[in-house]
Amino acid sequence: MSGSEILAQQSNRSASSRGESESRWRKDLQFAVDLAHQAGELAFSYFARGIEFSKKDDDSPVTVADRECEAMIRAKITKLYPSDNVLGEEEGETKSSGSGRKWIIDPIDGTYNFARGVPTWSVLLALEEDGEIVAGVVHNPAANETYSASRSGGSFRNGRSIHVSSVKTLQESYFLFGEPARILEHNLLDGFSRLVQATYKHRGFGDYLTFGYVFEGKAELGLEVGVKPWDLAPMRIIVEEAGGKFTDLQGNPDIYPGTALVSNAIVHEAALKLLTGS
Repeated sequence: MSGSEILAQQSNRSASSRGESESRWRKDLQFAVDLAHQAGELAFSYFARGIEFSKKDDDSPVTVADRECEAMIRAKITKLYPSDNVLGEEEGETKSSGSGRKWIIDPIDGTYNFARGVPTWSVLLALEEDGEIVAGVVHNPAANETYSASRSGGSFRNGRSIHVSSVKTLQESYFLFGEPARILEHNLLDGFSRLVQATYKHRGFGDYLTFGYVFEGKAELGLEVGVKPWDLAPMRIIVEEAGGKFTDLQGNPDIYPGTALVSNAIVHEAALKLLTGS
């Protein structure tokens, strides 16, 4: 067999393997979307009638709805995927037999909003496989809004394909950000000020909207710091599949350092340079 024939065979096998993975990830994504909607219904039943919150050891808010939603999500994942690992905000990490797959859960992202009756909160769910995020969903039942994506499958809002913007300069860009106190805590005031001055408009919507408007091409940049992997896991896959870029503030596509800059990709490097001063 010639070298070209061997390479062609390898290419065909690789393409077949990718195709099988993509098909499986789409099925995983549909499961995740359905599960996020079920958790959203449970959470919304509390939201609609009002709920009080308490504070955890790290001073973050939590409600009985957070705990019930995570417990339900974990139970359904374990039933269908018993060999998969699970990482969640409320119960930590449960390791199984080492399948190389890990579900990452934030049962209610934006708990303070949720408890105060502000409809900017969401159920976050993602699947990590061999260190890569391959499926993710962001669901806000209060706004009837669902963002979803799987690797090589595109990004969607309520089933409609979405794409980041084509804005080419920072001077034209809309810059969104999360909690200002965390920006100060991370000593980013100077870089943040530079980026504000360099961009056209700026808003602190926070929580999933910081990312969602970038997914849809309604904004070019979104910044979050001082957050956890469950806050970021679905955001990475959705923005990447929408044609954008996700990095931490060191420029790596990593959800674990707790910082994130998402963008339409075109203005990413210029924004990161201003923000970090590097």
